[in-house]
Amino acid sequence: MTTGHAIGIDIGGTGIKGAVVDLEAGTLVSDRIKIATPDGGKPDDILETTRELLDRIDGVAEGKLPVGVCFPAIVKQGRTLSAANVSKKWIGLPAEELFEEALERDIHFVNDADAAGYAEIRFGAAAGQDGLVILTTLGTGIGSALIHDGVLIPNSELGHLEIDGFDAESRAAYSAMEREDLSWKEWAERLQRYYSHVEFLFSPDLFVVGGGVSKHWDQFAPMLDLRTPIVPAQHRNNAGILGAAALAVR
Repeated sequence: MTTGHAIGIDIGGTGIKGAVVDLEAGTLVSDRIKIATPDGGKPDDILETTRELLDRIDGVAEGKLPVGVCFPAIVKQGRTLSAANVSKKWIGLPAEELFEEALERDIHFVNDADAAGYAEIRFGAAAGQDGLVILTTLGTGIGSALIHDGVLIPNSELGHLEIDGFDAESRAAYSAMEREDLSWKEWAERLQRYYSHVEFLFSPDLFVVGGGVSKHWDQFAPMLDLRTPIVPAQHRNNAGILGAAALAVR
């Protein structure tokens, strides 16, 4: 493994996954290893599981590579100011410092949607795009990343915009479609309202849509009518790993 490699670790509510990343090609150069997130997602349990994961990845890497970790929370100056699908005990913790102690090395710690957005800028659907790119991940909630001329503007949380009296993600996330048994057309109408509102507020140059539902792109995207080009993300489940690794050496 060369100095053009780094390790990305993506911590989620159901799984913690990681791999060695080739930072030139934007590809995984080791097997992606995944360990189930401990029930409850408590700090000590996640720290211990992440250490176990990194030990396994280190076993296939040559030497200690830079490490980036992405996490489902608002991250400011290394502290987690929210917690999505993990224990609320994370709120207010000096998480970057805790991970560095547990992993016994320096890391770069970032919000998970921000890592995915950066991956799409470096290696994916938004590569070479000037101006403002807004990536949204449609899943349990709506994650977002704002990137202007290749510079990440962290912690945008556009899933929590209030639209028509509702928290946007409560009606437009993929989970809402499943929970309310909506048709693709009914869900696309909600997405139209959401993206039209974001478009009006930010006048972006490109929307990139990630999350697992992006594999069903042809089912809903043709029904959206926006001024802004909108495209599916390329890296889906690997985006967090790629982005965290790339940010670790930025």
